[in-house]
Amino acid sequence: MTRQHEFTQGARDMLPMLLGAIPFGIIYGSLAGAAGLSTWQALGMSLLVFAGSAQFIALSLLGAGVGLAVLLLTTFVVNLRHALYSASLQPHVRQLPKRWRMPLAFWLTDEAYAVVVHRYAASDASPNKHWYFLGAALAMYLNWQLCTLVGVLFGQQVPNLEAWGLDFAMLATFIGIVVPMLRNRPQVAAALVAAGVALVCHGLPYKLGLLAAAFSGIVLGVLLERRAQSRVLEVC
Repeated sequence: MTRQHEFTQGARDMLPMLLGAIPFGIIYGSLAGAAGLSTWQALGMSLLVFAGSAQFIALSLLGAGVGLAVLLLTTFVVNLRHALYSASLQPHVRQLPKRWRMPLAFWLTDEAYAVVVHRYAASDASPNKHWYFLGAALAMYLNWQLCTLVGVLFGQQVPNLEAWGLDFAMLATFIGIVVPMLRNRPQVAAALVAAGVALVCHGLPYKLGLLAAAFSGIVLGVLLERRAQSRVLEVC
């Protein structure tokens, strides 16, 4: 396939993800304005951080008056999943020059990964799959900036926007991303345990419940994967 076709197809395949992110981005912009961030500060966070969950957590922690170290550590742990995404995609992009790999790494999100990994898994030998990656990732990036701007400019004019439940669209999007990828018992177990821990620890301060859920899911998944591998080796 040509570069233009790959790029266009990547942006097109991201459309369902974009629709799910729209209310999420608008709510972020609205909350950023309510938290005292200026328009440029709110946009700057979206431009330079570009991680919805980390941005929401940062707003929450800033509102709670926590120190910079806690804020950085929390957002770092929450975004550790991107290291796993990168490791998964690395065999497909390692031949690309650094001028490609660096922006693609920055634009990599949960939604982009969910779309791009299926394209790389396709059996065709297209040499332009990184253009598909670019189209998908760039579509989400531009969409997020626009939604942030809309939220900052108009969100304050809609009272109590965050209570409308619009963020459920993003929750549904994440469910749609995760569920198809649960292909074996360790993955299912990790997802269930993480969900359970998140519910039990929801009331913990500083979003510690989210960190506990992520840590629990990762540890259990790794242990079960190693156990399954050891059983295979014993059989062999």
